Amino acid sequence: MRQPLKLHSSIALSALGVGAFLLAWEALARSGVVPAGLLPSPSAVPGAFLAEFRAGTWQAMVFASLSHYLSGLALGTVLGITFGTAAATWGVWDAFQAWVVRMLRPIPSIAWIPFAIIWFGVSKSAATFLIALTVFWINYYATYSAVRGVDKDLIELGHAFGQGGLIPRLFKIVLPGALPGILSGVRAGLGQGWMTVVAAELFGISGLGARMSDASGLLATHIVVLYMVTIAALYGVCDFLFMQVQQRVLAWQK
Repeated sequence: MRQPLKLHSSIALSALGVGAFLLAWEALARSGVVPAGLLPSPSAVPGAFLAEFRAGTWQAMVFASLSHYLSGLALGTVLGITFGTAAATWGVWDAFQAWVVRMLRPIPSIAWIPFAIIWFGVSKSAATFLIALTVFWINYYATYSAVRGVDKDLIELGHAFGQGGLIPRLFKIVLPGALPGILSGVRAGLGQGWMTVVAAELFGISGLGARMSDASGLLATHIVVLYMVTIAALYGVCDFLFMQVQQRVLAWQK
């Protein structure tokens, strides 16, 4: 059985792993084995950041992507949790929509790009739609499973104490009991939403993905890497902030 590492040891090893990865990358880029235009060195990224930041491009791209990311995240999360809860608690609705869900779920969000352009044009609304679609399915299934997994004994106990009505049962028993699973789905949606941002912006919508596409066309791969790192950093910040909220929301479980 693996022995757990102490927190400071785990952090030190993780930092060491990142350092080793960056050093190996730098060595490979400087070796000449791979052309610099195909694999920029990590040391080229800070310079690219300063140039983009001073020109105001980095801030503009981050703001543009954040605007439709947050809109799509909010829309997909709310709808996913709502429909997932309804399907898990109402058998008639669950049966009615089951085959529709099975038909639509396997279709990747990027397959909807043509329709997004036709319906919304090359606009923020199109990107928001694609992001919301990705986040919706994650939250739908996470909520569905979490609600269905609530202990039936708790529901029966609620009946015994006069909480058998739909609204009291839902808000006092079912949703609190399913909350850890629901929040796990929300957290997963945070990451998948950023993955969809790039795909949603590749057809001309202003943002990080569009800037990466433009830079790759000019073989400015150091700029591409800069915005890849930016997306990773933005996700890291979002995930950290969400974890702080999650810990406070679920503090009653301790």
